[in-house]
Amino acid sequence: QVQLVESGGGLVQPGGSLRLSCAASGSIFRTGDMGWYRQAPGKQRELVATITSSGTTNIVSSVKGRFTISRDNAKNTVYLQMNSLQPEDTAVYYCNQRIWDRNMQFRNYWGQGTQVTVSS
Repeated sequence: QVQLVESGGGLVQPGGSLRLSCAASGSIFRTGDMGWYRQAPGKQRELVATITSSGTTNIVSSVKGRFTISRDNAKNTVYLQMNSLQPEDTAVYYCNQRIWDRNMQFRNYWGQGTQVTVSS
């Protein structure tokens, strides 16, 4: 079995920063693309950023220049560094990892979600 555990969310004032982490553990053979999504109250889940296994990143325009995605393949962990946070960034953030387990089964895994609240 494979599990994803997120950490790093919380309450921050406008202009502040947070760093989210998402670590995968269990019967992992190889990790593929990773990403972060978010869902604000009353809205659909939306893509925030992705990173391929080779490190190529894609950041959506609404957060480009403020958010950075990175990964540590040795730790099966993906990070989201969020700077200059604004109230409209308030949402539950979910990580996603595409993983081959040791039975060579490929699946799309999701973290449990972590709340990010930007408010003064």
